[in-house]
Amino acid sequence: MKRENIDEKYTWNLEVVYKDKREFDDDYTMVKNKIKEIKKYEKTMILNSENFYNTVKLFYEIERIIDKMMSYTSLSFDLDTSDNSKQELSEMVSNLANEFSRASYFVVPSILKCDYSLIEKFYDEEEKLREYETSIKETYRYKEHTLSDEEERLLSHFGKIIGSSYETYELFKDCDMTFGEIEDENGKVVEIDNNNYLLYIESKDRRVRKDAFKVLYDGYKKYKNTFASLLSSNMKELSMLAKIEKYNSAIEMSLYRDDVSTNVYNNLIDSVHKNIDYIYDYYKLKKKLLKIDELHLYDIYVPTLTDYNKKYSYEEAKETILKVLEIFGDEYINKVKEALDSRWIDVYPTKNKRTGGYSGGSYDTYPYILLNYQDKYHDMSTLIHEMGHSMHSYYSRHYNTYQDSSYRIFVAEVASTVNELLLSYYMIEHSNSKEEKLSIINNLMELYRATIYRQTMFAEFEKIISDMADREEVLTSEKLCDIYYDLNKFYFGDAVVVDEEIRYEWEKIPHFYYDFYVYKYSTGLSASTMIVKNILSGKKNAVENYIEFLKCGSRLSPIESLKVAGVDLTKREVVDTALDEFKNIIDMYKENI
Repeated sequence: MKRENIDEKYTWNLEVVYKDKREFDDDYTMVKNKIKEIKKYEKTMILNSENFYNTVKLFYEIERIIDKMMSYTSLSFDLDTSDNSKQELSEMVSNLANEFSRASYFVVPSILKCDYSLIEKFYDEEEKLREYETSIKETYRYKEHTLSDEEERLLSHFGKIIGSSYETYELFKDCDMTFGEIEDENGKVVEIDNNNYLLYIESKDRRVRKDAFKVLYDGYKKYKNTFASLLSSNMKELSMLAKIEKYNSAIEMSLYRDDVSTNVYNNLIDSVHKNIDYIYDYYKLKKKLLKIDELHLYDIYVPTLTDYNKKYSYEEAKETILKVLEIFGDEYINKVKEALDSRWIDVYPTKNKRTGGYSGGSYDTYPYILLNYQDKYHDMSTLIHEMGHSMHSYYSRHYNTYQDSSYRIFVAEVASTVNELLLSYYMIEHSNSKEEKLSIINNLMELYRATIYRQTMFAEFEKIISDMADREEVLTSEKLCDIYYDLNKFYFGDAVVVDEEIRYEWEKIPHFYYDFYVYKYSTGLSASTMIVKNILSGKKNAVENYIEFLKCGSRLSPIESLKVAGVDLTKREVVDTALDEFKNIIDMYKENI
C-alpha cells in the first residue's frame, strides 16, 4: 500500500519526538556546545569531586540527547528507506556521535586510573554523584582487565583489523559464492543461493528439499579450507585478546561483558545433554507425521501442517493480546492500550519501509514498534513479542535514571518471549479448532527445538573450538567438519539420518563470529519458560516479581535481575524446567492429533 492511503492511527507519531526540523536543529546545536564544554575537563576531571561530577553528568547529558536524535533519524529512515534526506540526517547524527566519542575519550580511562577509594571520597563530598554510582562501578569493573596507557594505545592501532574475519566472511559468503541449480516443484530450473535456500528446504516436494540440501552444502564443501582459515583466525584473535586483557579464556572474556559466569554457559550444555532424549522423541514424532521411512536432515524444516492458514486481522490481534496481557495488572495493561491507541506502532507494510519487526526508541521517546502486519498468526505473535520488548523498555526507563535504564542484551529476549509463550497457551486454551491448536503447538515445539537444542549445539561447537584455540591447537577444515558432524549425530540421534553434507553447515552460520552470542537465545527462552510457568500456576507473587524484574534496568546485573523474577540461571533447574516443558508440549501435540 501507499503510505498516504493508510489510516493515520496505524502509523507512528514521530512529531512527539521533534515536531519540526528546527527542534531537531536546536538539539544538534546544543550537543555541539556541550561537546566543547566537556573537552575542558580532559586534564582536570579527577582533580576534585566537583569536576568529576560535572564531567560525568555532562557525559550522560550529551549521550542522552544523541540517543534521542539517533532514534528519531533511524525510525524516520525505516519508514522510507529511499528517502535520501533521512539518510543524510542519520549520517549527520552519526558524525556528531563520533565527534562526541573523540572529545570524551578521556572519561573512562580517567575513572580507571583512580583508586576506588578516591571515588568514594568524591561521593562523600558530592552527594549528587551517587546518581551515577551504578554506571561508575560498571566502568570500574574492567579495571583489572585494563592495560597501561601505552599498551592500550598500541592495541587501539589494531582496532580496524580486529573483527575483520567476519567482514571477509560475509563478503565471501554473500557476494562471491556460487552454487548449483535444481528444478523446483514446477520443473523450473532455479539457482540455489543463501537467500532462497530456506524456500526450497521447506518445500512439500521431498525431491526439491533433498536437491537443495545437497547443492547448497556441496557448494560449501568446495570452500571448506577458506572458511576454516577465517573461523580459525577469528578464534585465535579472541584467544589472543583474552590473554592480553588478563582473562582465563576467550569465553570468559566474552561473557564478562554481561557479567555472566562461564558456569551458566556450561550448565546449559550439561542440562541439554541430560535431556537429549526429548529432542529424539520430537524427531520420532516428526517422522511419523511426515509418513516417511527415514527422516533425513533435509526433512527437518518442512512444516507438518502445510494447509492450515487462518487469518487474524490486526484489530482481532489487538483484542487478543489485551486479553492475554491483562494478567500483568493495571499499569501494564493501560500502557499496552496507550501503545495501541497512541500511535506507538507502525502497523502495515508500505513501499520502501524496513521489513521485519522490532521495538525501538530511546529514553525520551515512546518505545516504538515496527510491524509489517499481514494477518498471519506469526504477525499476531510478532505484535505481542515486540510489545514485550517495548513494555520492558517502558518500565526500565520509567523507573530509572537515564544512565541506569538500559537492560543488558543477555535479558533482552526474556520479556518478549514471555509474551509470546503466554499468547500461545492462551490460544491453545481458547481455540475450538483442532487444526488451530495443532498449528500453535507445532510452533511451540519448533520454538524449543530451534532456540534451545539447536542454539546449544552451536554454543557447544563454539566452546570446543575456542578451547582448542586457547590451547593453541590448529583448527583445520577436517577437524572442524569432524567436530561439527559428531555434534549433529549426538543432537539428532538415531531417529534422524545425519547426512554427510551437514559436515559443512558450520561454514554458513554467521553467529560463530558473534563471540559466544548464541547461548543467550537458549538461556533467554529457558528463563521465560520458568517465569510463565510460575505465573500460570499461580505461584505467589510471580506477577509482582516479574514486573519488578522489568523495572531493574541496569541497576542489577542480568543474573541478579532475573533472580528478582524468581529465575536463578546459575542453577541447572532453569534449563531443566524449560526442557521438561518441551516434553509436555510434545505430549500435548500427541494428545491432540
